[in-house]
Amino acid sequence: MLRRAAIVLLLGMGVTFAAAAQSPGAQDWPMFGGNVESSSANPAPAGITAANLGKLVLRKVELPGTVDASAIYLHAVDIRGTRHDAIFVTTTYGKTLAIDADSGAILWDYTPASYAGLAGSYRITNSTPVADPDRQFLYAASPDGFIQKLAISDGHVVWRTAITRLPEREKMDSPLKFFRGHVIAVTAGYIGDQPPYQGHVAILDGQSGKLLHVWNSLCSDRTGLMYPSSCRESDSAIWGRAGAVIDPASGDIFIATGNADWNGKTHWGDAVIELDADATKMLGNYTPTNTDFLNEHDLDLGSTSPVLLGGDLIAQGGKDGKLRLLSRKAIAGSAPHRGGELQIVDTPDRDKLFTQPATWQHAGQTWLFLADNHGTAAWQLADGKLRKQWGNDTSGTSPFEADGLLFVYAREGGLNVYDAASGKRIATLPSGPGHWNSPIVAAGRIILPEGNANDHATHGVLDIWSLPRGAP
Repeated sequence: MLRRAAIVLLLGMGVTFAAAAQSPGAQDWPMFGGNVESSSANPAPAGITAANLGKLVLRKVELPGTVDASAIYLHAVDIRGTRHDAIFVTTTYGKTLAIDADSGAILWDYTPASYAGLAGSYRITNSTPVADPDRQFLYAASPDGFIQKLAISDGHVVWRTAITRLPEREKMDSPLKFFRGHVIAVTAGYIGDQPPYQGHVAILDGQSGKLLHVWNSLCSDRTGLMYPSSCRESDSAIWGRAGAVIDPASGDIFIATGNADWNGKTHWGDAVIELDADATKMLGNYTPTNTDFLNEHDLDLGSTSPVLLGGDLIAQGGKDGKLRLLSRKAIAGSAPHRGGELQIVDTPDRDKLFTQPATWQHAGQTWLFLADNHGTAAWQLADGKLRKQWGNDTSGTSPFEADGLLFVYAREGGLNVYDAASGKRIATLPSGPGHWNSPIVAAGRIILPEGNANDHATHGVLDIWSLPRGAP
């Protein structure tokens, strides 16, 4: 029997900011970022406002594993014959859990057969599961190199498919996506960049689990799963916090790669790549003019995923502390494109970027929020340029916007809540330290995992803040 503890704390912060509370309706948050483009901005009323933050109740739920990633949420799903508002997470050693959002009770857990041999080892995953739009199934990754389709009703396995031939080297690092019947997954490498491994994009049929196609970022003239040692080049991890980012209109897939050789033909290290929806054709590519320097100095361009800003514009960060504004038209085609950025700005503290920016559509404007290890900042897109609106020196993981509030988890602990437009800090909600964990805010709840996968622990904590029933 799993030990479960729930500690309920009232947050007496005395917030007096005026805000119009709106009742949150039935809502799902089915994947990292909420949608295939990973905007991490909730367009529906979430029910959490500056005026009611002080009424939130915190429940800490003990988990049989660390969730160094984000959660997903489905309202009123049938689990073991009863309707539940449920949270789903994947732990670092591949357990996928269904958790009741009200009580914190673990409703079921799926444990891969590989768990006993991997628990406590270096082989971890930082992946977030994705729900099928039918709300009957979800898809999750495990560090044995498999993707599994699980029934939401009880967690039983429908299929399992391997997306690597060397799971000891190729890591399941990023969230899964689901689009037009396909599961989209990417691979990376473990800390220390021990060869051989390659980053690749895997497309699976959601119904059958069949591996339909693989695009390899190294030896890209070869299709299908490769034995990593069969390609003379190694690395080029796809490890950004959003994984693959998808244009919802066309289905085009955008990824960014880490350090490796770049030749503009078959090797695509430190590059932004646009693929068609089936990952069979390159539609565009970009690399900075200093690609070789980035590779030599461990300054991965792909430490974060591309950001779709709408229309022709993409933003791409990196470990060099830069955020680049790119034109999709300018990078179109399979011919190599080096340089040609529309604009380059510094990350909040000119620091390495390991997080995924959030985009917010507000008052007819596009906003971009970004956090690094030493700062958080906001830009507004105007006249084709990013215009900085505010910034501070407080660290954060991937930001999340809801109801005009910006939620940013500090790795050293604490969930900071800002007025998104002005940057004024409204509150700091108590939480323990973490790593790449990030919050979601939906249906009157804030859901945040704590902990660091690199501690190799087999236990963890999930924080659930909610309003008391009947609270405005």
